[in-house]
Amino acid sequence: MPFVMVHRKALVALSIGLLGAAGCGRIALPILNPSPDPPTVTPAPPTPTPEPLAASVNGEGILLERFDLEIIRFEYSKTDSGIDLATLGAYQSELLDSMIDLVLLAQGAKANGFNVEQTEIDDRLNLMIESAEDGGEFKLWMELNGYTQETLRTALAEEIEAAWMVAYLAGQVPDITDQVHARHILVASEAEADGLRADLQDGADFDTLARQYSIDSSTRPAGGDLGWFPKGFLLWPEVETAAFSLQPGEISTVVKSEIGYHILEIIEREDRLLAYSVRQALGERSVESWLSTERVSADIQTFITQ
Repeated sequence: MPFVMVHRKALVALSIGLLGAAGCGRIALPILNPSPDPPTVTPAPPTPTPEPLAASVNGEGILLERFDLEIIRFEYSKTDSGIDLATLGAYQSELLDSMIDLVLLAQGAKANGFNVEQTEIDDRLNLMIESAEDGGEFKLWMELNGYTQETLRTALAEEIEAAWMVAYLAGQVPDITDQVHARHILVASEAEADGLRADLQDGADFDTLARQYSIDSSTRPAGGDLGWFPKGFLLWPEVETAAFSLQPGEISTVVKSEIGYHILEIIEREDRLLAYSVRQALGERSVESWLSTERVSADIQTFITQ
């Protein structure tokens, strides 16, 4: 969770009831003058009231107080940047989803054998303290952000665990994999696509037709060149499936996607090193896919209405 400064006024209503959380059982004093009445049984201390939750993830709670503080931090960071909160839609629900994802990732890290070393948390804290002008400024920052030493260490531990899991999932993407170098012509109607494909079969030049007729402005100047890409990279799965069903020199049938009708030609195909940007994109999709699967199988309960 990003640590952003918030106004002191915003935290006035967010006091933490430490005394209430500790339990306030009354101590029974000794009876100096016994009476004939039977001794009274001292009642057990009251059970502390569970802190209200915003959500629960596989039995691990996200405190409502913590969620409220994250909302305050988020709103301040946006308004301080001149962004109208009314333009952000259901940002409270999105923020809660992000907090749930963070817990899922941290749980995934622990399930895969990762444990945060206390020394690593110490190092993070020391780095944060050193980045402040002095210790007083850091204490003020903690106060304004609603952190105690304990809650800050817990938040840092969770972030470290989540970051490890993200790196672990992204690391599953291979460095070298099967890729195709393809180009396409995108048009708005199936009839036009059928006509262009017939022209290609009669010997028309793909590059020329793409520059003349394709409505994909990003690839049209390069004759429809899509570059090299692996499976799982294109935004249009139908186009990607068609591309990997072909060999160099082959032209596809007309492929329909949500953006129109495509004709593909495969220029080259080989196992090759992934470009850095492609590997990053696949890593992000790997994390998104893992989270989608976990959200289906996990026991997630939300207790707030937005």
